[in-house]
Amino acid sequence: MKSNYLLFIIPALIWGSTWYIIKYQLGVVDPIISVSYRFGLAGIVLLGYSKIRKLPLSFTKQEHFFIALQGALLFGTNYWLVYISELYLSSGLVAVAFSTLIFLNVFFGALFLGDKIKKNIIIGAVFGLLGTILIYQSEFRRIDFTSDQIRGLVFCIGSITFASLGNITSAHNQRKFKLPIIQTNGFGMVYGAIIMFLIAMISGKDINFDTSLSYVFSLGYLAIFGSIIAFTAYLTLLGRVGVGKASYTIVVIPVIALTISTIFEGYKPDIYAFIGMGLIIFGNVLALKNKN
Repeated sequence: MKSNYLLFIIPALIWGSTWYIIKYQLGVVDPIISVSYRFGLAGIVLLGYSKIRKLPLSFTKQEHFFIALQGALLFGTNYWLVYISELYLSSGLVAVAFSTLIFLNVFFGALFLGDKIKKNIIIGAVFGLLGTILIYQSEFRRIDFTSDQIRGLVFCIGSITFASLGNITSAHNQRKFKLPIIQTNGFGMVYGAIIMFLIAMISGKDINFDTSLSYVFSLGYLAIFGSIIAFTAYLTLLGRVGVGKASYTIVVIPVIALTISTIFEGYKPDIYAFIGMGLIIFGNVLALKNKN
């Protein structure tokens, strides 16, 4: 379906830019507070939209439990650890690590949802991962595995795991309860924001806000585009084609991030980058083929 390709392109383009935008959230405000602000704002907007459109907002206690679980995993812990990892690692290395999300999604999808493991998705993901590594090979050569880098890698791996489990929870919610994406995301984002805020309070984090234009505008972009629009498209796609194919969006993101870096940060792609982009495109086409 043509609409599926649109649902694939939208989050890839938006999330490709958020790796660059997130750095404007780091510094003054603790990462867990920034994540809480981001998804709290996004969730309120979605629920407000649902109320105006008179979309059904009544769910059972069991449904709310699984919506809250999705929120805690996908709209809370996942991004909290991403923000922390970018304090220690470059956005490029984090993007490379997140390319492995597809493998966890396929594994957890088979384990918890009974999904079939399709060869074309795995092979396509391998090409995509190899392409991403080639693009960022210069950064890999600079890795010396200091304690900070190891700490950042641990946070990053944790984030990928929570993101994958959040994807699986969303797929479960759509399949079992037939929960609507917009309202589910709205409640899930609010739940995730509340959970992050409570953790921040319990752990004694400084509750503050950065009034600089860079922080405010980046917060708005991440809430509206990076959270509301991108997640609505991505989770809709996930419900239609499964966690394996939908998560291939993550493999394409580094190409978008690289293009943005070239435009705004003066990055100059070399021959390895062009070969890497070719491998990602090839893997993309392979993974999205309709095979049983």
